Amino acid sequence: MSSGAAPPGVSGELQTSRWVRSMFGQVAPRYDLLNHLLSFQTDRYWRWRTVRRLQPILRRSDARVLDVCCGSGDLTLALGRGGAAQVFGSDFCHPMLLEARAKDGGRLGPRLFESDALHLPLADASLDLITAAFGFRNLANYQSGLAEMLRVLKPGGTAAILEFSTPPNPVFRSFYNFYSTRVLPVLGGLISGSRDAYTYLPDSVRRFPSAPQLAREMEAAGFRDVRFEYMTGGIVALHTGVAGG
Repeated sequence: MSSGAAPPGVSGELQTSRWVRSMFGQVAPRYDLLNHLLSFQTDRYWRWRTVRRLQPILRRSDARVLDVCCGSGDLTLALGRGGAAQVFGSDFCHPMLLEARAKDGGRLGPRLFESDALHLPLADASLDLITAAFGFRNLANYQSGLAEMLRVLKPGGTAAILEFSTPPNPVFRSFYNFYSTRVLPVLGGLISGSRDAYTYLPDSVRRFPSAPQLAREMEAAGFRDVRFEYMTGGIVALHTGVAGG
């Protein structure tokens, strides 16, 4: 696995984190609009399917759940609607959290908090489920991200990573690569006002490990019973793994 996100012209984990935080802060006001538009609304289905997959945990009233890299809160809110579990959301980009709070109408309140996914302000073995939707690939260090997920999970707790992937079918992969490199940066740049952001984002997908490779890295980090499932022809993959113990 590559060590982490690699924005253009940026080196080192600290500078990478600062660049990613600033970039998301710039696009926050139109982030949801672009997600829905550029995915043709399919992002709603990806989150719905993730919540359905995690229902056995979400139905438990004693379960504590954290959605890291929660951005504008779409998955956080969907998880909260999915059952009786106590759901929290965290992100290190303040403007994104403001978008989440506005969308939520104040219902989550203090359950949304500002925090770096690599340094969570949580005790060891304190969560039953930790999720990350389309944010894991933006971490400055993937191995540290997996280690932090493992640290905060109770023995038997689950990590779920919903992330863009590489379609295994070569024909579909070629079509998707054309869309993500030629169409998405133009549309994203025009609507968001940040061409750099929507050039970086598809490039970060190409740099990110394939689904089988990410599964191997989760196992190497200490997760067991690691599984993944493709969605929409492999554009997206949902990985799950269980903390040992």
